[in-house]
Amino acid sequence: MLAARIITAAVFGLAITAAILLAPPIVTAGVLGLLWLAGAWEWGGFARLDGLSRFVYAAVLLAAMVAGWRWLGAGGTLALLVVALVWWAAALVLVLKYPRTFGPKFVAAAGVLVLVPSWTLLMQLHGTGQLGARLAFLVLLIVWAADVGAFVFGRWLGRTKLAPAVSPGKTWEGVAGGLLAAGATAGGAAVALGLPWVSFVALGIATAVISVLGDLTQSMFKRNVGLKDSGRLLPGHGGVLDRIDSLTAAVPLFVLGLSIAGVAG
Repeated sequence: MLAARIITAAVFGLAITAAILLAPPIVTAGVLGLLWLAGAWEWGGFARLDGLSRFVYAAVLLAAMVAGWRWLGAGGTLALLVVALVWWAAALVLVLKYPRTFGPKFVAAAGVLVLVPSWTLLMQLHGTGQLGARLAFLVLLIVWAADVGAFVFGRWLGRTKLAPAVSPGKTWEGVAGGLLAAGATAGGAAVALGLPWVSFVALGIATAVISVLGDLTQSMFKRNVGLKDSGRLLPGHGGVLDRIDSLTAAVPLFVLGLSIAGVAG
């Protein structure tokens, strides 16, 4: 299982790296769009949708993502960012109050708030200026570093459960390791890009913190319907959502942080 997990992560990471840093924007949008579309399909399962209704749900989410990417102006982007951050604040409350039962309509609406803003904002970041693609890749690097750091520190030092009702395997020690790795990654990338490293260390840590919430939120909705994994597409990992859940929460905060830091893509 561990070997399959490592191989899948390596292939997945290389493919996404190439799509973001080397491919034309339309190819990047297509590759990431397929991932989020698969995520929408899996989220339809959380909402107990099947057959035609699940196809329609995924198609509507994809259409909303593309429409936001192509036609949202600056004001619309700001509104989308606010909606996303309000949702993640609400998600934190839901995670803290779990266990509770969520109805299919609520879960379906939550999927829209999780998936549409994250893809749209990531693609808009990717397309802004000379640094856009590098900054879009940096948010992925931060999340990946946080995941690796949490895995290593959790295996090595993990004792204190983070949220046992939602995700019994996560520990506070693992989270601390993830934050250290994310901060170091963000700071090193900032130095390489000629950006203010102190601000980026702070942004990396903040991004890693909310990425944990993305993971916990998806786990909460999986438990709501008795699922262990969101799907079976990725050997050793489960579904696509099991790989992008942290990113869906990280992207909005990262974009906000770039604006506060005065970094234009």
